[in-house]
Amino acid sequence: MRNFQNLNIYKTPDNFRGKSKWIVQLWWIVYAVFFKNSPQVMYGWRRFLLRSFGAKIGKNVIIRSTAQFTYPWKISIGDCSWIGDEVVLYSLGEIEIGSHTVISQRSYICTGSHDYNSESFDIYSQKITIGDKCWLATDVYVAPSITIGGNTVVGARSSVFKDLLSNKVCMGSPAKPIKDRI
Repeated sequence: MRNFQNLNIYKTPDNFRGKSKWIVQLWWIVYAVFFKNSPQVMYGWRRFLLRSFGAKIGKNVIIRSTAQFTYPWKISIGDCSWIGDEVVLYSLGEIEIGSHTVISQRSYICTGSHDYNSESFDIYSQKITIGDKCWLATDVYVAPSITIGGNTVVGARSSVFKDLLSNKVCMGSPAKPIKDRI
């Protein structure tokens, strides 16, 4: 019988986080003290904090104070997009969000996971791309390596495990196209 998941031998790969452990810790302190506690209307302040840590944030982006960003230096958000309350951008890998895109409350954009067949429970990350003018409704989960084409809507509580084409309305777990977005 094969040995699975021996956490005594787990090791995070060098440079996996993309910055030194000191920068990571500094971000988490800044996030906890200055980002998370900022008044709701201080969108410019939150954009400034994210940009200060390397995020590429477009013009007029609205980011709620309860949104969570693991590693901002791995995030790109286009102009006029909205990131809702309690959205998690679990950016172990890159996350690219287009312009005029809405990620609604409690959605979880997850770029990383573990190899469950690996005895050392190896961690990995894969980029997620969400196109322009998309709307991910409340509580949508997006798995690593996914691309969601432009102008696509993903319905509430859907789970995206495969790429979604442009100009579609998709729902379910797993999310599937149900009609064109006209």
